[in-house]
Order: sequence, then C-alpha cells, then structure tokens
Amino acid sequence: MTAMDRRALILYAHGARDPRWAEPFERLLARLREKRPELPTALAYLDYLQPDLKSAAQALAAQGISAIRIVPLFFGRGGHLREDFPRQMKAVQAALPQVKFEIVEAAGEAPNVLDVLADFALAGME
Repeated sequence: MTAMDRRALILYAHGARDPRWAEPFERLLARLREKRPELPTALAYLDYLQPDLKSAAQALAAQGISAIRIVPLFFGRGGHLREDFPRQMKAVQAALPQVKFEIVEAAGEAPNVLDVLADFALAGME
C-alpha cells in the first residue's frame, strides 16, 4: 500500500438468519468508528445478512477507496474461510481490479485476541 491509497476497513462475519445475531458486530463497528472516525469502515457478511462482501467493497470503492483491509471475525480458519471466503474474494477482486486488498488472519487466531479472551474468561477467578 502506498501513502496515496485511500484506505478502508471491512469487518467480515458469518451472518445468521436472526438479525439480532449481528448486534455485537454492529457494536464493534461503532467502537471502531469512535476510535477512527476518519477511516471508512463497513460490515460484510458471508451468509444470510446484507451487505455481502462484494456489495460492501463496491460501496467503499464508490467513495474513492483504493485499498481495503478485510478482518475476518471468525474464531478459526474453518471451511468458510478456507473455501467460501476465497470464492467470494475472487468475485470481489474481479469486480474491483483497481482496489488493493489486504486480508488478515481470522481474529480468533491472533495472539492478542486470544490474550484478551483468556483474561475475560479468567476474570473473577482469583
């Protein structure tokens, strides 16, 4: 990525039939926007909910975004991230060849996320 890239962030989650399932992800998006109000951010879903990944990326690209970081909010790298996500990304990249994409590891595999979850689980166990 160059200094000239207009960057954005997409939080990518599974999705569910019950829209209430998305509430924690919407709160996370709101928190990101509080911390970095100048950074365009969006949620995208693998399944069931909208927007899907392609729609979210296209909406950001329409705002002049040239580089998008995608953060998979999955606990591990299961079938969805090994199979479904690459298929979706291929379609996104074909639709937006002018946009650079950075894909980070599944959130649940990041050591700092695991540390926070361990601290959460252990809270009050003294």
